Amino acid sequence: MKALVVKRFLRILVAGCSFVLLSPQVAVAKVMPNILFIFSDDHAVRTISAYAGKNGINQTPNIDRIANEGAVFTRSFCGNSICQPSRASILTGKHSHKNGVLSNGSRWDNQQQIFTRLLSAGGYQTAMIGKWHMHPTPSTEFDYHCTLTGNGGQGRYYNPEFINHDGKTETVMGYSTDVITSKSIAWLEGRDKSKPFMLMTQFKSPHTNVMPALRHLDKYKDVTFPAPASYHSDNKGRIDYLDHTWMKMHGMKAPDVLKTGPAKGTYSLAVENKASQRTRKNHKTSNLPKYYSYMTPKQLDAWHAHYDPINAEYGRRLAAGMVSEEEQAEFPYQRYLKDYLRCVHAVDENVGRLLKYLDDKGLTENTIVIYSSDQGFFLGENGWTDKRLMDEVTMQMPFIIRWPKVIKASQRIDSMIQNIDYAPTFLEIAGLKVPKDIQGRSLLPILKGKTPSDWRTSLYYSYHQAGAYNLPRIEGVRGERYKLIRYYDHPKLKLGEQWELFDLENDPAEQNSLAKDPEYAEVIQTMRKELKTLREQYGVEGVSNQ
Repeated sequence: MKALVVKRFLRILVAGCSFVLLSPQVAVAKVMPNILFIFSDDHAVRTISAYAGKNGINQTPNIDRIANEGAVFTRSFCGNSICQPSRASILTGKHSHKNGVLSNGSRWDNQQQIFTRLLSAGGYQTAMIGKWHMHPTPSTEFDYHCTLTGNGGQGRYYNPEFINHDGKTETVMGYSTDVITSKSIAWLEGRDKSKPFMLMTQFKSPHTNVMPALRHLDKYKDVTFPAPASYHSDNKGRIDYLDHTWMKMHGMKAPDVLKTGPAKGTYSLAVENKASQRTRKNHKTSNLPKYYSYMTPKQLDAWHAHYDPINAEYGRRLAAGMVSEEEQAEFPYQRYLKDYLRCVHAVDENVGRLLKYLDDKGLTENTIVIYSSDQGFFLGENGWTDKRLMDEVTMQMPFIIRWPKVIKASQRIDSMIQNIDYAPTFLEIAGLKVPKDIQGRSLLPILKGKTPSDWRTSLYYSYHQAGAYNLPRIEGVRGERYKLIRYYDHPKLKLGEQWELFDLENDPAEQNSLAKDPEYAEVIQTMRKELKTLREQYGVEGVSNQ
């Protein structure tokens, strides 16, 4: 009997030891949740219904699901509104002048410290699938990567080409947003399931040139969207530099769009989706923009079956004098916005696919899901398109996060955050130490409902790609109410240094600069001091009293 008791005791002891041996892995799964970081390109928040509401111009039910089950950050910003620099800041937690990616022409230092390497060392399995854009392509930044290639790193919408982890290229037939999602799900299926994962699913959509999926070409076909209030603005309340920008959508005439393309000094949008003069019989594409040449004959047929009748009817009405000047001026806006929203619709559908996968596999409860984008985008505001400027429309990034049992559902958080905050947040979520040289701050306390009393009340912005789109360099400070912007160092235009000051409370659309108003001299002085403080804080070279 005594021997039997001893045997039972030993069995219990062994089982207990086994549990102790296994428990760290179980603990890791709880302390280190999975992270799915879904990232789009140039996604303006007014085209996300979690931001714009039910009366917005479109609905994004799957992105909204993340918001409804988590939190929307209403004041999320980038520090440099251009693709590569924003992505580098996210990875490093540092501003552009510290991570070395100042512009889209910069070379990525692939040996520098980034949060994904630290996550890998801390037990995560990391992957990046989709648009990388930086140069060179990833090497050791992730445990696995599969990145779009071609078109300067942008990749293409139809039949995209990828560089796989083994360095080999692969062309996949289909629509890029769908393909990137399928590749992401395939990686999730084959990952090491003993480890928590960090998956970065990065779409190229809705970046220019906007090319919708064929299944969505008829969406919004009979809709006429109201143009922004500032679409026809002469921008007289802004600085002189902006009169010279090549971001103008306003003023494009339909004949330019339908026949010869953009006039010099304007940036054509609708020309990217025009029906061409190519012969339908043999699908010649020599006179088409390059990105059409990657479409199959069947895809091109579907494309032209949609656009040719629309353009033919518009041309007929134009020739008959039936098109008003206002309609002509807004033609590029209608064409571009519809295709942009169609691209967004495909993004939202594929967000739904990813969420469904988590549901089906029982991963929802232990997976943090984030939806974000590298920056915002002008969609006709001030008659413009593109980004780069320090306007709210372009520097605002969507940041929507769901973390079951940690983040309360349906929250709207107005703490001012920036893309340099993402890296320390991911590290702290994983229970890892945040390196001292990271310039951002972890959002974890805010996510848990305990915003630090010393949380930032201003943020620094700096755009370095002078000359591109005929713009100068730009830097500034955004405060709780006021925004101060400095424009300088244009390589050709000799307009000197110019400043803008906006009262975001009374002029949220930033139409009338107060920089020359003597009544705001004290505000300008205060904001200049804050800009100097931030430059010192972030180690910007050449700190002066500017």
